[in-house]
Amino acid sequence: MTFRPVKSTSVAQPTMEGAGVHLHRVFGFGDPSESDPFLLLDDFRNDDPVMYQRGFPWHPHRGIETITYVLEGVVEHSDSLGNKGLLGPGSVQWMTAGSGILHQEMPRGNVKGQMHGFQLWANLPSSQKMIAPRYQDIAGKDVEEIIDDDGTRVRIITGSFWGKRGPVDGIAADPLYLDVSVPPNTRKVLPVDTYANTFAYVFAGKACFRDASRPVGVRIEKEFAGEELNIRDMSGNRTLVRFDTGDEITVTTGDDGVRFLLVSGQPIQEPVAWHGPIVMNTREELMQAVRELNNGTFIKPAH
Repeated sequence: MTFRPVKSTSVAQPTMEGAGVHLHRVFGFGDPSESDPFLLLDDFRNDDPVMYQRGFPWHPHRGIETITYVLEGVVEHSDSLGNKGLLGPGSVQWMTAGSGILHQEMPRGNVKGQMHGFQLWANLPSSQKMIAPRYQDIAGKDVEEIIDDDGTRVRIITGSFWGKRGPVDGIAADPLYLDVSVPPNTRKVLPVDTYANTFAYVFAGKACFRDASRPVGVRIEKEFAGEELNIRDMSGNRTLVRFDTGDEITVTTGDDGVRFLLVSGQPIQEPVAWHGPIVMNTREELMQAVRELNNGTFIKPAH
């Protein structure tokens, strides 16, 4: 077994999208090869309705899949094909935009005003750019959750983990998407595919994602009795951790414990021509999509 070293860390940056939704961009619109097959991750956690209530009015998508994971509040969605639905706490929507779709997403906070969640964009290979659009809406109660002996909790959005499989299937990148909670003062080793592009995104607590065989700085009471953890290596809220190759990652917590997304997928390794929510392989394909959007032929008839 080989531990994945940490390749880089960064902090999500505040930005604005839609009709004025304040969110934090974890990555996106940079070098797509860095996170291939993933294109973008947005953290839209907010406790003030003024900061998100205008939502994301009608907009197009083509050539990608969008994965929306809601923690608190509700997202109401509708599209140009007549689909409508509500995404509540713990639920997931995996939308394969394929050949093209127009849709809108309007967030509504809970009674405390909280609207918490994430949206991840995954690229489609050239062979699937123009497939028919598809939705997978998964209620929170249908997301598989595993609780390990040490109290570690893992919600499996998609992929296989610890002998269980998540409810979302048929995804081009065949990714692993987990919501992981590791309790305080614990060292946890998690298996991942050796060569898949893998990252963690911390959204509660703190942890060290380096292989801390001789840590220094913060006392660990369980497996690391007598050793200490380097507090400078601790990643906290809104920190993205990118990993190099290897088949395991190690997570070491202090007194806070940690909760993070763990996402892994096989790189597509194809050219990317990108204009907002439209992602194709060539500039010519991209310009054709824009022309079709302007002349009303963007939405393709079902076959």
